Amino acid sequence: MTSPLPQRLAAETAGAAFLVATVVGSGVMAEALARDAALALLANTLATGAMLVVLITTLGLISGVHFNPAISLIFALRGDLARREAGLYALGQVAGAIAGTVLAHAMFALPLLQASHKIRFGEVQWLSEGVASFGLAATILAGLRFERKAVPWLVGLYICAAYWFTASTSFANPAVAIARSFTDTFSGIRAADLPGFILAELAGAISAFAAMSWLLQAPADAAAIQTAEELP
Repeated sequence: MTSPLPQRLAAETAGAAFLVATVVGSGVMAEALARDAALALLANTLATGAMLVVLITTLGLISGVHFNPAISLIFALRGDLARREAGLYALGQVAGAIAGTVLAHAMFALPLLQASHKIRFGEVQWLSEGVASFGLAATILAGLRFERKAVPWLVGLYICAAYWFTASTSFANPAVAIARSFTDTFSGIRAADLPGFILAELAGAISAFAAMSWLLQAPADAAAIQTAEELP
């Protein structure tokens, strides 16, 4: 990332807005057109995965395209992002995500902000969010290590899969969770259920950082070879 901080923050804010507008808007559209809940979830899944591929591909070189305070946190822990910048990223991500909810509501002539009544509470939901966030963070870290160009597709495909193998439908993102508490539609979550989701998401991401830091360590001989090759 070589862009100035204001450009990076703008990319994070806009990216989070488009991501949540896609999640909420496609949920509204799917619920309106499909009487079958599975079909509605499939439509929501495909739209979200596709948008992630587009956003990561187009904005990746500007900000690193976290769109997610949990991901910004692990990059700060890695030393790739200053703590102050990580905090600013998180503020931009949350603000953008809420703006995305407002935008989706505006496009479908709904009240701009709503209080969600959709219950997402309990150990099963929290475990699902921890697993979803662990997998997302692990996918990003391993992708950056082995196949950087594939990261947009890896993330998009992972989220598509996680929609279906987790009981929570894989929010995996505190900013997205907060924004979805402002919509009383297909993708909503009660504000009272946010603390459990956010804590599980952060725990999952930090656990992935710890696990992948060990798993992705270069062997000592490979590190020595690389160091030797870099010497003049």
